[in-house]
Amino acid sequence: MSRSEVKVRFGGADDIPAVLAFWLEAAEGTDRHDSADKVVALVERDPEALLLAEDDGHLVGTLIAGWDGWRAHLYRLAVHPGHRRRGIATTLLAAAEERFAAFGAFRADAMVLDDNVPAHHAWSAAGYSRQSQWGRWVKPLP
Repeated sequence: MSRSEVKVRFGGADDIPAVLAFWLEAAEGTDRHDSADKVVALVERDPEALLLAEDDGHLVGTLIAGWDGWRAHLYRLAVHPGHRRRGIATTLLAAAEERFAAFGAFRADAMVLDDNVPAHHAWSAAGYSRQSQWGRWVKPLP
């Protein structure tokens, strides 16, 4: 498969069941709190945030490219295990970065698990680097 065969498009409500199943198979370390309602809310609020990569009509990659009006955030970069190392992540990131540039964003950030070492290599190869001066602070909500 060459990179040119992969098509990136925006995901919509009809794609949600396939996307949720895909994340269970292809996304590393997800918290499994995904639900169709949450993804519906995402695409209703921002119809261009969910990027899907397809090869011959089959879902092979995803990326959420969220823009909050201030910052550009990347989540759920996932490529099907049988299609990795073929430029799909690069294609998805290029689409996200083009989207962010149109908003005037000057930087994008990505959520990457510390233990997901293969992802570190992929993000580094794409020109991203860890920001050691920042830490993520979280509080579970009821």
